[in-house]
Amino acid sequence: MFAERLRAAWVIGRRDFVAVVFSKAFIFFLLGPLFPIIVGFFAGMIGASVQHDLDRAVVGIAMPAHEGDRLVMARAALVATMPGAVPEFEVIDRLRPGEQFDARAVLKSRQLAAVVTGTLDAPVLTATEGRIADWRGMISLFAAHARSDTPTPLAEVRTDVVVTSAAHEHNGQVVTAQAGQLLLFLLTMLLAGMVLSNLVEEKANKIIEVLAASMPMDALFMGKLFAMLAVSMVGIAVWASGYGVMVVFGARSIPLLATPAVGWPAFLGLGFVYFAMAYLLLGSMFLAIGGMANTVREVQTLSMPATMMQLIVFFLASFALARPGSTIELVAQVFPISSPYAMLAYGAQHPALMPHVLALGWQGLWVVIMVRGGALLFRRSVMKSGPARVRKHKSVSA
Repeated sequence: MFAERLRAAWVIGRRDFVAVVFSKAFIFFLLGPLFPIIVGFFAGMIGASVQHDLDRAVVGIAMPAHEGDRLVMARAALVATMPGAVPEFEVIDRLRPGEQFDARAVLKSRQLAAVVTGTLDAPVLTATEGRIADWRGMISLFAAHARSDTPTPLAEVRTDVVVTSAAHEHNGQVVTAQAGQLLLFLLTMLLAGMVLSNLVEEKANKIIEVLAASMPMDALFMGKLFAMLAVSMVGIAVWASGYGVMVVFGARSIPLLATPAVGWPAFLGLGFVYFAMAYLLLGSMFLAIGGMANTVREVQTLSMPATMMQLIVFFLASFALARPGSTIELVAQVFPISSPYAMLAYGAQHPALMPHVLALGWQGLWVVIMVRGGALLFRRSVMKSGPARVRKHKSVSA
């Protein structure tokens, strides 16, 4: 019996996979998410170029005689020891004795971030409040170095580098967990809708009734679920390849994330299986919804609560991430729909693998339960589509 159901599921899965992957609509579906990535790639390149030009801060120097040149030389001598970005210095005027200089007017007429006037003994920094707070100490240091005939070299500081700390490592793993949850949620919500649209289309064409009469409904549902899961994997592979090509051609890669507690190979493997479980759980819900709906309008009406529930589940898993060891975390890990998100975050913060084995078994059990329940609802809905039979009673005369 099980072998027959498995063969039936394989036939349905292969049929749906080939029908979807080799359709024109699927090609456009694959290209859809690539357009924002391509636009973002070019926008990022243009934005980086513009930002580079905007970040090029220049400080104008207007001091008597050669004091401005000495300040520029002091900046060149000390710039390697300064943290962060140091603005460029440019001598814009060499003042004669008694000559006045209007720094405010120069700032309004020239592309300068600040102007330094006065003397090396009493420099005056004219800039916005934020620039003054950032550069006041720097100008003082450069001026002290410039007015010395024999500048004292800065003391060499020995360093003792700590690779990481427990707090820093934990915070980084939390960020990795959040990124994994968000990516898992976006992919699941983007791709799970194909299950519903495929089922509603076949139900409208009466194809599903023929299939329902020739094989067990749970095998039919399971075949459709795994077919759409395979289609989703094809889509993810195409999008990941497209992003990889753009990284090779100069796009900025994803932010560097902290290494998860289980390690990157295990974490990526867990992400793969948890995506499959999240997809199967949400897909089985959509199949049950498709079984109860007869029109596209009914599908939209019934699928809205499921979509909103998925958002609530994601928020539950995110909320539990900030409260490790609490009851809310245990609820998020046990509740079937939120379990993939919560357990993926668990893998980023804890090295143990046995809890994942138990969680995957628990999620798989609920996939079977939801598929069988959805198949039962769907069979009742399909079998009611025909005309009702009226039993005629004949009266027998004595």
